[in-house]
Amino acid sequence: MKNYIILAAFLSCLTSSIAQENNTITNNIIMKNTKEQSQSIYQFKVKDIHGKDFDFATLAGKKVIIVNTASECGLTPQYKQLQSLYKEFQDKNLVIIGFPANNFGNQEPGSDSDISTFCEANYGVSFPMMSKISVKGNDIHPIYQFLTQKDKNGVTDSEVEWNFQKYLIDENGHLAKVISPRTLPTDDEIKNWIKGIE
Repeated sequence: MKNYIILAAFLSCLTSSIAQENNTITNNIIMKNTKEQSQSIYQFKVKDIHGKDFDFATLAGKKVIIVNTASECGLTPQYKQLQSLYKEFQDKNLVIIGFPANNFGNQEPGSDSDISTFCEANYGVSFPMMSKISVKGNDIHPIYQFLTQKDKNGVTDSEVEWNFQKYLIDENGHLAKVISPRTLPTDDEIKNWIKGIE
């Protein structure tokens, strides 16, 4: 009788363990399918700061940092760190994309031409800069709808808090992380992500 009780307890534990493992496998498959079915950054085409077409599909296989920028913000010196990061990692599969935006305190009032001149003259910016857009509100650009809405990016909802918020995009064009505007581009969290150190 004692042996039957032990056997029954063993079978009960085994059945429970198998059920938990099946649930884990099922959840992983659902998460993978959700991410695969979500949109990617590669669907977007925009105008760069010089008025030329820029196709995000050309970035396939690269890690991408998308950042909304402004020329008259207390965080504007982050251009220097962004450029430093770009120089360090541009040959290691990283692209930084700047989107000037005037959504916060009228801190990006200039034209694309003004912004381009400012970036080059003051910070030597050589990473791709796009034409000025809106990153929040009723006129939010489609690419920022993707970045901020979970039903489009498959990862998380977010709101652009201020200038210089960073969106990290993996090599498959999917959103990986959202980084605070006040976190410097050269922070270890960002560098470790670029290097694949989690």
